[in-house]
Amino acid sequence: PEPVVGWSTLHHETLCQTPHLRVFKEKVATPARPDGVDWYVVRRPAATVVAPRTREGNYVLIRQERPAVRLETWEFPAGQIDPNGESAQETALRELAEEAGLVCSGELVPLGRFFSSVGFTDEVCELFLATNCEETPHGRCADEHEVISEFLTVSPARLLEMIADGTVFDANTLSACARLLALGRFHS
Repeated sequence: PEPVVGWSTLHHETLCQTPHLRVFKEKVATPARPDGVDWYVVRRPAATVVAPRTREGNYVLIRQERPAVRLETWEFPAGQIDPNGESAQETALRELAEEAGLVCSGELVPLGRFFSSVGFTDEVCELFLATNCEETPHGRCADEHEVISEFLTVSPARLLEMIADGTVFDANTLSACARLLALGRFHS
């Protein structure tokens, strides 16, 4: 999104920097607070989330360890866009292969973007639907920092049940499903 008139950074202090995120203390002028408000902000590279759908119209979920919340979660493959010139589409296809061991034999459909948590981070995620997904001949090759323990292929109805009963609860997967439903692309 384009910057809105009335917003500016008055002060900026780096608190932490890693390869995957940076944490800042900022004083931000807003339209309602022109003198500024102190805010802690996590800056992250853009990411992609890809909803893999098989030829039969089912979705593939991965079960991944998430140390920040001390849980394993059922989710769609996702990952940060490589800042060395990788496109969002290339990232989506790479994450699909790395995390789920799948290749998109159909269309890679852009579904728009969303902010993962606007209260503290600027991370924006590009959403995609990958159709006619099938296993790669090479299998998966997960990132060294990832632990993916299971894969599950579910019907659209079962995926909605898993969302309704709280089995699927991560923002990425929920956002992708919401966008698929809103665009009339959820069912095969």
